[in-house]
Amino acid sequence: MTDGEKVGKDAMRTDGFSGVRGTNAGRRNSARRWALAGAVLVALWVVALSACATSRHPQGPPIVEPLPGARVPYVIGVTDQLRIVVWKNAEFSVRVPVRPDGKISVPLLDDVQAEGLTPEELKEVITQELSEFVSIPDVTVIVEEMNSKTATILGGVGRAGQIRLLKETRLLDAIAIQGGFSSFARRNDVRILRPTAEGIVEYHFDYDNFLAGKAPGTNILLLPGDNVVVPD
Repeated sequence: MTDGEKVGKDAMRTDGFSGVRGTNAGRRNSARRWALAGAVLVALWVVALSACATSRHPQGPPIVEPLPGARVPYVIGVTDQLRIVVWKNAEFSVRVPVRPDGKISVPLLDDVQAEGLTPEELKEVITQELSEFVSIPDVTVIVEEMNSKTATILGGVGRAGQIRLLKETRLLDAIAIQGGFSSFARRNDVRILRPTAEGIVEYHFDYDNFLAGKAPGTNILLLPGDNVVVPD
């Protein structure tokens, strides 16, 4: 065998081994890529499961706190107890509850929509309708019982149940009214479920973070219809 033939065979052996090494390296790189992709998919799956476990409701929009001393007009709701007084016309004066359909019954006028109106707005409606029967009626609308403004506290508190929001009531105020946190309450995972026109939204409250000053603004004012859930 000539020197040229030996060099050619050696080159073929070298190329063969290089090809094998290249194929093995390619396989290793491909395996690494698949392993990385699998790890990413598993991580995304875990995050999705965690999100589902923590909340089934979208997070509520940022809370805009009212200015100190600011007051909003009272809005009449279902189950409120009203007294309608028509001065010098006692036969038209009446004490009535707001029915589940949001209406009240007034002599001569039959059903009048009350839910969603302020007392002043309801007064204007009744005054206008009574003017067909009474000359210049003088009407007063009194909210005797504010039964419609309630929130519900559930779970790890002293007494679960409804509270009446007779004044501005924050989350911790409501929990204190219901006897405070129970021994096994998960104080770092309190949820406020709030019904809105778009559906239920959720706010989260971490008691320890709030006390440490890490979660300012989370001790929110409760609104009628809020459900506070304290897991235990």
